[in-house]
Amino acid sequence: MAVTIRMKMMGRKHRRFFRICAVDSRRPRDGRVLEELGSYDPLVPDVDARVLLNAERVGYWLGVGAQPSEKVHVFIKKYGAQGTRLAEQQAARERLALPKEVPAAPEPVFVPQPKKAAVAEAPAPQAAAEAPAPAAEAPASEPAE
Repeated sequence: MAVTIRMKMMGRKHRRFFRICAVDSRRPRDGRVLEELGSYDPLVPDVDARVLLNAERVGYWLGVGAQPSEKVHVFIKKYGAQGTRLAEQQAARERLALPKEVPAAPEPVFVPQPKKAAVAEAPAPQAAAEAPAPAAEAPASEPAE
């Protein structure tokens, strides 16, 4: 059985990601896999954080004769056990794990009330001013008797 290490497409339309898998070379692209070895998400903004590989298992499959595809060969060269960009990948993964900083909300802008609302509010204070006036007169008239 000829084993290849290649990418298996997953996700949905316009949001694809790939799993890096050890597969029998006679199987279809998205068919049954022998083992999943990592992932590749092309939509992650930081280039070095896009690929995640299990270096120990990739080394095992290469040791037993598995042949990587062209794209996976580049990933193994960059991010494998002796990869050329391991330090950059580790730094990018740490930045990705940090919480996102959300800026503080700006001060609200004052919006004046429309004139109709000001007219509707004006009678309400007059009614409140008239109500206490009769109550004030009633106690004054009682002591006069």
